[in-house]
Amino acid sequence: MSDETRRAQGLAILAAIHPESAAAQVSALAEIAPELSDWVTEFAYGTVVARPGLGLKERELITVVSLATQGNAPAQLRAHLRGARRAGCSQTELVEALMQLAVYAGFPAAINALLIAREVFAAEAEADA
Repeated sequence: MSDETRRAQGLAILAAIHPESAAAQVSALAEIAPELSDWVTEFAYGTVVARPGLGLKERELITVVSLATQGNAPAQLRAHLRGARRAGCSQTELVEALMQLAVYAGFPAAINALLIAREVFAAEAEADA
């Protein structure tokens, strides 16, 4: 698969889960680190996320839990919580997944992630009102 095909695939996936900010995120990162912007778009999304075997919903759930476990990426966690909702994850599924990580990643990681999720869900409810 060509770089252009991977890039187009990556941009399409990014737009599906982050419709309000995908283009701006890619552009902002490209201003300071164009190669990293390409890696994220072409490799992370255009190659890895685009693979068959798991749907976007499952991939976003895995990403949310991974970011929550790291505990050092609140902006990305917020973005992927929104992306997971767009990909079909329910609030219950996300809360349960984040509660599960308390056993393996510790209570502070779970609590911090759940507080971020609460903010995301509240903003979502406000936008829907």
